[in-house]
Amino acid sequence: MSIAFLLTTLVVVVTPGTGVVYTLAAGLSHGRRASVVAALGCTLGIVPHLVATMTGLAALLHTSVLVYEAVKYLGVGYLLYLAWATLRDKEALAVEGEGASRTTARVIASGVLTNLLNPKLTLFFVAFLPQFVPADEPGSLGVMLRLSAVFMAVTFLVFTAYGLCAAAVRHRVLGRPRVMTGIRGVFAGCFVCLSAWLALA
Repeated sequence: MSIAFLLTTLVVVVTPGTGVVYTLAAGLSHGRRASVVAALGCTLGIVPHLVATMTGLAALLHTSVLVYEAVKYLGVGYLLYLAWATLRDKEALAVEGEGASRTTARVIASGVLTNLLNPKLTLFFVAFLPQFVPADEPGSLGVMLRLSAVFMAVTFLVFTAYGLCAAAVRHRVLGRPRVMTGIRGVFAGCFVCLSAWLALA
């Protein structure tokens, strides 16, 4: 495994995106356990993109403007929904006790959707991963799976670190409604900006 692959993977994962914002929100609002579960959900959201790449569906996504645009705007719509829900529902980003966290299934499902509706992730696998996989050689599938596993592991570790950092400062905003209102606005704004970036990309 090359250093170039590890460094590029780290840069891609560390750069804040929808998964990072979602994990930060989970850690800040529901604590450490929720942040780890959210990181797991976002990591699992990578699996469909990997499967699409291996089965050739990603090539269709890459070559078909109609299919790509459909997936892209589904992602845009979901990000806008997250922004609206964050502003509308005070409980969506309310600091609660560890025992009041949302169900694991709900947190994971939201994390999976966050990355699932992101066609840029599939294009990343199409454009980036094949550069490190020997073409038309025995074992190339195994190499792709190993590199993908590394990418997912790095994603989980980095997202967990983001979430745990958010969870560590959550008690500082307990009992401060104005601060929480401001934080909700920041997260909603991030989701709107990310949706605009995806729509214009």
